Amino acid sequence: MLINFKNYRESTGKNALTIARIAEKVSDELGVVISVAPTFIDAVKVKESVSIPVYAQHVDPVGYGSYTGHVTMENLKEYSIDGVIINHSERNVMVKDIEFAVKKARDLGMKSMVCSSTPSISGSVAVFNPDYIAIEPPELIGGDVSVSVARPEIITESVNIVKKISPETQVLCGAGVKTGSDVRKAIELGSSGILVASGVIKARDVEKAISDLANALR
Repeated sequence: MLINFKNYRESTGKNALTIARIAEKVSDELGVVISVAPTFIDAVKVKESVSIPVYAQHVDPVGYGSYTGHVTMENLKEYSIDGVIINHSERNVMVKDIEFAVKKARDLGMKSMVCSSTPSISGSVAVFNPDYIAIEPPELIGGDVSVSVARPEIITESVNIVKKISPETQVLCGAGVKTGSDVRKAIELGSSGILVASGVIKARDVEKAISDLANALR
């Protein structure tokens, strides 16, 4: 499970540390791998405070140099950030930039998670052999209906395409995932895990929300 903190008030600053520590607690108790993706500003502090994997929400396709305002993979690696989300629907990048980021992450020993909105795009990015591809139809992100319920064929088609091209790449399910039932359905369809955001961050009881999802993953 990867929890994308996005830029919600509930998941930035001190709240980022609180949620990360809850995720760590649930991960330890249930034996489920739970990662978190705070904002750039919060990521280093979170990484220093928890033992679970910490991802960046984005990275720019540049290395060291005169790139004002850019975030480099090398800088993330320097602070022991474990991986990076690439091509989220709220931060789309070009295909060549996806290739750059996946390769750079691999070279630096970091994990790469590429977001995809369709099975065909999943196949297109699978050729770069990322560690994970998260299938997320943008129209369902943040909604009340999970992709595993509304568009189950997207998951199965993505899994089938990706496994033919890059057998080691794991496919995760995102968009609208909020309940254990959503997770179990996604796993039945071939998903290896989930990418979540508002279903956890906006929950009245964050620990319960994470626990319910993690129990379903077990």
